[in-house]
Amino acid sequence: MAKLTFLGAAGTVTGSKYLMEAAGKRLLLDCGIFQGSSELSERNYKPLQVEPGSIDYVVLTHAHLDHTGWLPVLVRDGYRGSILANAATIELTTLLLKDSAHLQEEDSLHAQRHPERSERREEREPLYGSDDVDPVLKALKEVPRSGAFTVSPEFQFTAYDAGHILGSTSLVLTINEGGTKSTVIFSGDIGRYGEPIINDPVTPQAAADILVCESTYGDRDHMAGDPATELADVVNRVAKRGGSIIIPAFAIGRTQTFMYYLRELEDQQRIPRLPVYVDSPMAISATDLYVRHREDHDRAFTQAEGGAAGKGDPLNVHQFHLTRTAEESKQINNVKTPCIIVSASGMISGGRVLHHLAQRLPDSRNAVILAGFQAQGTRGRAVLEGAKTLRLFGHDVAVNAEIIEMGQFSAHAGKSELLRWLGGLPGGPKQTYLTHGEPQAAQALQKAIQEKFQWKVAVARYLDTVNVNG
Repeated sequence: MAKLTFLGAAGTVTGSKYLMEAAGKRLLLDCGIFQGSSELSERNYKPLQVEPGSIDYVVLTHAHLDHTGWLPVLVRDGYRGSILANAATIELTTLLLKDSAHLQEEDSLHAQRHPERSERREEREPLYGSDDVDPVLKALKEVPRSGAFTVSPEFQFTAYDAGHILGSTSLVLTINEGGTKSTVIFSGDIGRYGEPIINDPVTPQAAADILVCESTYGDRDHMAGDPATELADVVNRVAKRGGSIIIPAFAIGRTQTFMYYLRELEDQQRIPRLPVYVDSPMAISATDLYVRHREDHDRAFTQAEGGAAGKGDPLNVHQFHLTRTAEESKQINNVKTPCIIVSASGMISGGRVLHHLAQRLPDSRNAVILAGFQAQGTRGRAVLEGAKTLRLFGHDVAVNAEIIEMGQFSAHAGKSELLRWLGGLPGGPKQTYLTHGEPQAAQALQKAIQEKFQWKVAVARYLDTVNVNG
């Protein structure tokens, strides 16, 4: 009998790993790292609950690290099969894993020089290094962006656009076990409707024995209001008082959305043309991929590129500064006039944005825009909840800057959008499991699904194994 085990993203938003077992074969769907609290991060250093060498196949829904970031450990510990993903996901995963390894090596080197400042294990001991990434990249194998593909006689997939980031998919898995077929739908991370740049999410058209659905924002909808207008208000307000804006942004997805809106607002003369520093080498490379992968572009973005608007590159603001090197990043500290700094990481859990915040958080003229999900235990969550100081590089930094939450820029579906996506399924699944959400969010979505659809739905529990056929 086919079985599903939740090896991650159960009771938390990160660490997505789902193990499918059928007909003597094992398939791992996604292989992400845990992020957030020290307790969650510690899971990354523990062995997988099954031997990596016993897994036959790996398939990816999309490139974000909470879905791909543990691949170097999996391969290093013995996985020898292919890692299947579409072309955009392969290219983005390549960028992300290289960057992740580099940052870990940098953090470790910094911790060796300043042991008194290293408070967490991941800062002292890299989970993996650059040498561990190359074998993963060699194992990546391309599958179609949409439609059907076969992994093995036991496992066949159909991919649908999830509308979350470039290349993101929802996957329908058909399991063939001794002539008996069963179906598991994996939502992946579901995006927003009507957002710029990429297409809207598409609900899979398949009946399911089991549906595994994300619940990141299962307890709330995103803020109402036009994101462009909200962003224009912030830029004008902060620039008028002589401050700068720091945007901790995920390098893939969020950075490109901000660049799109900033360029649009500049062209409409709704904001001053401030210097915009994109201080993330990976975000710069990812932006190139966003422009190139036209199969994911929505109509508005395509028109902005080459249509009546004639912008050429809609992600290129007028005073655009790309900072690839660490030295160029440091030079931004010398900018004392109003500017916008976009830098990773989005949850303020690491990366160059920490240096910019250390410099600019104490100044009340400045502002920080938090635009993505802030997981429990992250610095982003602490600031969002009103922390007066933030621990950076072994020091407590005063949080005097204006903190602004802009949920309109989230790349995750809100509660109503999740229900809209679920409502497009042709008939209810026999059983639904909610993952990729903190307990409160998952439980709220569970209740909403039961009330709206009368489906059988449960919140997945970490390391639980369930039978696919009941």
